[in-house]
Amino acid sequence: MPSLIVLGPSLADYVPGQYDPGARWFKRGCWYFINAFIFRSCLFPLSSVKACLLRIFGAHIGKRLVIKPRVNIKHPWRLIIDDDVWIGEEVWIDNLVPVHIGSNVCLSQGALVLTGSHDYSDPSFRLTLGEVHLEDGAWVAARSMVCPGVRCGRNAVITAGSVLRKDAEPDGVYAGNPAVLVRSRVIRNKDGFKPLAAAI
Repeated sequence: MPSLIVLGPSLADYVPGQYDPGARWFKRGCWYFINAFIFRSCLFPLSSVKACLLRIFGAHIGKRLVIKPRVNIKHPWRLIIDDDVWIGEEVWIDNLVPVHIGSNVCLSQGALVLTGSHDYSDPSFRLTLGEVHLEDGAWVAARSMVCPGVRCGRNAVITAGSVLRKDAEPDGVYAGNPAVLVRSRVIRNKDGFKPLAAAI
């Protein structure tokens, strides 16, 4: 009786370096140590110093960036951050390809932004990549995950612990794994009242 052949991944066939990191080994090596000893440390709290370092390594950084301790950024030369962005403790931006973060975006504690995954149908576990766009006013709440190739629309909210696998509509509130639209986000004006259109 012939034996059954069980198909599965062959990780020995995986080819490292299936993507271009976008910088030479010396620059990548320098960033590795700066990321480890300054960004991922709790000993360097100054956002202005971190913003300056990100710019030196090729990131586009807008005004008034707030970046808390223990943040992990893969490749700053593939990072675009606009004005008035908050990045909380233990955020991980795994930007193998570009990540675009608009103005007034908040990444809360432990949020994870992914740009790479693997093709589980490929026996060599081929790397797959997709840029991430977080549009103006979006909030990626604590311990939530944004998956590769996803666009988070203007003013969208990804609630705590959620996994955003597909694009989020503007002004949507998303929850769950996979994250689904649960309601619309209505932002009060500065006097505390809802906009007239939302109140009708």
